[in-house]
Amino acid sequence: MKLIIFAGPPTCGKTTVIKQVIKRMIARELKPSYIKIDVLYADEDEVIKNEFGIPTKKIYSGELCPDHCNVVVLDEAVEWAQKAGSDFLFVETAGLCLRCSPYVENSLGIVVLEATSGMNLPRKIGPMLTLADISVITKIDLISQAEREVFRYRVLESAKGITVVESNALYGIGIDPIVNKIIKSPEIEFPMFLRGNPPVGTCTICVGKKEIGAKNHFGVLRTMEHELFYVGE
Repeated sequence: MKLIIFAGPPTCGKTTVIKQVIKRMIARELKPSYIKIDVLYADEDEVIKNEFGIPTKKIYSGELCPDHCNVVVLDEAVEWAQKAGSDFLFVETAGLCLRCSPYVENSLGIVVLEATSGMNLPRKIGPMLTLADISVITKIDLISQAEREVFRYRVLESAKGITVVESNALYGIGIDPIVNKIIKSPEIEFPMFLRGNPPVGTCTICVGKKEIGAKNHFGVLRTMEHELFYVGE
């Protein structure tokens, strides 16, 4: 089975791209399954199941960052999809953590970016873009040609060698190159490993400390002047 992980900021068009991909894969008599990882609410799994009749599931990360949740549950998700007889597992993560890569070695990482979100977006999202294999730029019909060229340049500036696909996903434009890459992607191997390195520090805020100020926290901390320092054993 092959594992395809879709990441990207909220409202960028990930689900629309995935639906177009699924439509084409079913037309080729391939068997995809789909998992949505989100924080508090998601109905994309129900929409996709009703439209295509494929195995779907949703996972709420709750108190966890959705990308961290992705890492924790992904082995179970792959086993679930294999038992369902799937050729491909599509994982759509909410992609809210900009320090982490949600992608796995021997998988295909696809980041979906909304062209209307600003020319500097590719410079702001870190491993979600820089460790991806494909960058899909959506909503290209809503910006000028000059803006498209600048956005594309910024993507390639941030992630050298990445494959860039410009897409108007509502109308299925630019989807076929994505499908071809997915079909040619490697099969997943066990044990699975995260692509890239996790963040350097453990965040005491993430584990529940509410006090304000560095004196109340430990681990890798930072000053207003961007200096890193460490407090703890």
